[in-house]
Amino acid sequence: MLKPLFLLILWIPRQLFSYLKQIWSLKRYPPGPFPLPVVGSMWRLLGIGVSEATFRKLAKRYGNICSLWGGPYHIIILSGYQAVKEGLIDHSEAFADRPITPFVLASTQKRGIVFSNGHIWEQQRQFGIVTMRKLGLGNKGMESQIQEEAQQLMEFFAETKGQPFDPSLPIMRLVCSVICTVAFGHRFSIDDKDFLELMKAISIALKFGGNPFYVLYEAFPNIMKHLPGPHQTALSALETIVSFARKEIAQHKENQNLHEPQDFIDFYLLKMEKKKDDPDSTYNEDNLALCITDLFIAGTDTTYASLTWAMLLMANNVDVQDKVHKEMDEVFGSLPSISYQKQKKLPYTNAVIHEIIRKKYPFLFGLPRQCVQNVELNGFLIPKGAVIFPDLRSVLLDPEHWEAPEEFNPNHFLDKEGHFVEKEAFLPFGAGARACLGELLAKTEFFNIFTRLLRHFRLEPPEGVEKLSEKSIIGVSVHPAPFKICALPRVRTP
Repeated sequence: MLKPLFLLILWIPRQLFSYLKQIWSLKRYPPGPFPLPVVGSMWRLLGIGVSEATFRKLAKRYGNICSLWGGPYHIIILSGYQAVKEGLIDHSEAFADRPITPFVLASTQKRGIVFSNGHIWEQQRQFGIVTMRKLGLGNKGMESQIQEEAQQLMEFFAETKGQPFDPSLPIMRLVCSVICTVAFGHRFSIDDKDFLELMKAISIALKFGGNPFYVLYEAFPNIMKHLPGPHQTALSALETIVSFARKEIAQHKENQNLHEPQDFIDFYLLKMEKKKDDPDSTYNEDNLALCITDLFIAGTDTTYASLTWAMLLMANNVDVQDKVHKEMDEVFGSLPSISYQKQKKLPYTNAVIHEIIRKKYPFLFGLPRQCVQNVELNGFLIPKGAVIFPDLRSVLLDPEHWEAPEEFNPNHFLDKEGHFVEKEAFLPFGAGARACLGELLAKTEFFNIFTRLLRHFRLEPPEGVEKLSEKSIIGVSVHPAPFKICALPRVRTP
């Protein structure tokens, strides 16, 4: 009895001293909600709730660079174009790391691209950038495969014969199939048991990010790892994806052709062979399996969410899709498909695609970074080890850079003559050292699918529905609530 009491007497002053030290240091850091013992400043979220507008509400109260304290983490939120630019671009190298939380560690072991740091990350990312370029725009074969997948989706739409249907599942299958083609060099039948298991595992892993058990695992990992629950299901799902990748790696090794790489695994195995005598090489099968897992997790959900939002927005803005269809018909006539390189000939269509991504950004904010050294930002100290949340959504809705940020308006990307205009505040793929390496593939995929569908179908709400709800479902990414549309075949004019 005396020993626990003695330990408690020692513990209380230490915690009090640590808390007072934290309070004393606040004046050096960006402002934010006052931190309380144990809960930090997370109490403030109870008052404003967790939504797409949470960080913007904090910015309105505390400024575009503000602090939150949660457990052992000092969180810095960057809001608006200027603050995000200063952080991610002007101090790119200082904010190059990812925070390795307990769940991230358990699921990745610091491997792959998205959640690795240091030398491993530098090598894996550099390889990823070079290889995705080879597999993306510069590879006509890859784009033709994307077009084949788009054709499969178009055939599914045609089979609905104008009746209401939910487009989410066929879009998810398409996006997964594209990633399979990129990573493995081949697609799977939609009835393939392994492919269906892979899709299910991806869905489980992605949904877990919005589960309360995720927060519990991050807060109490030593306890949660021994308890059953959704966190164990999510970890098992991630392992299923890794195992799927390892199986494909083994098959590629059996049929390896080091002189004619066709997919991500081929290029990686070639790199492993070239670097096998390099003691500093991090190219190995463990990192390859996690790189592929990153492709599925990062590349599937964002493109899937954006395409699903595209279907909804086009059904709600029939006048916009009619103008898109008219432009494509006038420029390309009966040409069966339009390559991504031809987008400059379609300024209005290009503007609509960019506006869909801007208005319905698929993440809640942006993937976190970690500060690797003390940095001064706008007069505030950003300490080494701080977790940085760049609110990319706030950049895409920054009123200083968008005329009507809350409205869906393709004119945001058009000048008075109707020419497409690049916008510096269009940063959905991030910026700086950790910018999304799959950006080119995602743009190529979106363009091909979007143009193919709108050339052949007019998307409308079901009969009796004036306008589809744009209510969001928030998890790791932001999806529309389930909805149905009608795909009416367009009659081509001679």
